[in-house]
Amino acid sequence: MRHVRWKMLSGLGIEHLVLQDRPDGHSVESVLTGESDDLPYAMQYTLRCDESWRTRFLSIKVLGGATLVIHGDGEGHWTDEESNDIPEIEGCLDVDIVATPFTNTLPIRRLTWHEGMRERISVAWISVPDLQVVRANQIYTCIEPGVRYKYENADDDFSAELSVDSDGVVIDYPGLFERLR
Repeated sequence: MRHVRWKMLSGLGIEHLVLQDRPDGHSVESVLTGESDDLPYAMQYTLRCDESWRTRFLSIKVLGGATLVIHGDGEGHWTDEESNDIPEIEGCLDVDIVATPFTNTLPIRRLTWHEGMRERISVAWISVPDLQVVRANQIYTCIEPGVRYKYENADDDFSAELSVDSDGVVIDYPGLFERLR
C-alpha cells in the first residue's frame, strides 16, 4: 500500500491518494479539495484497474454535488451504474479526471514505452465538479522511460512535461500539481 499527496499549483487544493496492488489488479482511493472558477469543492474517488492498468471501475462523489459511477470492460466498452452503454467514450481504455495528476499514470503504466515513442490515445475525460464525461484525444511521448513523459492535449495547444517515479506516478506536473514529500 502506498500513500501519495499532491498540492494544486493553480488555486488552493490538496489530494491524498492510496494506491494498492491487489491480486486482480490495482486499486486507488483518494480524497481531494480544489477550486473551479474560484468556487471550492471536495470530492472522493475510487478507481480500479486490471493487471494491465486498464480502467474497470470509477466512482466519484463531489461532496454536496454530483456522483458518477462507470464500469469499463478493459476493451473500451463503458456502462453507467444502471448498465446503460456510454457510446460517447466507446473505445477509450483510460479515464482522465481533470482534478488529479494520478490519471496520467494509467496510460504510462498500461503501455510499454521506449525512448521517443509517441502514442495518441482517446480517454474518458471527466470535468470537476460537474462530472461531465466526454471523449478527449491526448498524446504521450516518452522522453526517458520510467522517468519523463510529454503530455499533449491533441484538441488544443496544452502540453506539459511530466516527471514520474518508478511506479509511473506523477511527481511534478508543471503549473498544475506538485507532489508533497
